[in-house]
Amino acid sequence: MIVPAFDEASSIGGTLAALAAQSDTGFRLVVVDNASTDGTAGVVRRFAATAPFPVEVVTEPAPGAGTAADTGFRHAIATGATLLARTDADCRPAADWVATARAYITAGADMVCGRSVPRRDEHPTWAERVVFPAAVRLAAVYGRYRRAHRAAGYRTPYVLVHGHNLALTAQLYLRCGGTEREPLEAGSEDVTLLNRARRHTDRIVRAEDLVVEASLRRLRAWGPRRTLLWYWDRRWRPVSPTDVHVR
Repeated sequence: MIVPAFDEASSIGGTLAALAAQSDTGFRLVVVDNASTDGTAGVVRRFAATAPFPVEVVTEPAPGAGTAADTGFRHAIATGATLLARTDADCRPAADWVATARAYITAGADMVCGRSVPRRDEHPTWAERVVFPAAVRLAAVYGRYRRAHRAAGYRTPYVLVHGHNLALTAQLYLRCGGTEREPLEAGSEDVTLLNRARRHTDRIVRAEDLVVEASLRRLRAWGPRRTLLWYWDRRWRPVSPTDVHVR
């Protein structure tokens, strides 16, 4: 289990609690502290003392969710992991998240891309619960038919993917080259990972029953239009690179 984290001391406790509440706790958690300045690593280490599974904190000084995720994935693989999953430090995986991901991989999937819903504790409005997710799904339909996503060499169709809700085998991760090591503002590392994987396997599943609650803070800070343009190949970006990290 990989969780990249940058300055998430105020939020990661909820993520850790959701992982501790999993129906399947037969995993090892690797939190990648991406040069946090707010005591994120301390929160994780205190949690580790009573966690129902092993917990490790790995440091990655180079900025970027993709960079931190890659460090975590490769650390997990190097220390024996064969099945990998990722969520983010502002997310709340459903109680059956690990069990569902494991079931898909055990049944033969090489990669599983799950569903993202708003965090209930952030009290989403009707538009945040219904309209914005519908817009994201519509954008994913467009993505499926983009020429770049239908290039020769892809072995399976494009599907909607969220970096905070995916699982894959260690073998596929190594074979496809893994997550792009880049700053957050440079690109969508989850889409890059998906497209790399699509060149190596046709066993990629979009799983609507693999659910993670994601934070609304970016949507609320930037608004729907800018947020959608951000996810659409970074067609809108904040003026300062530091402003991409909404807290």
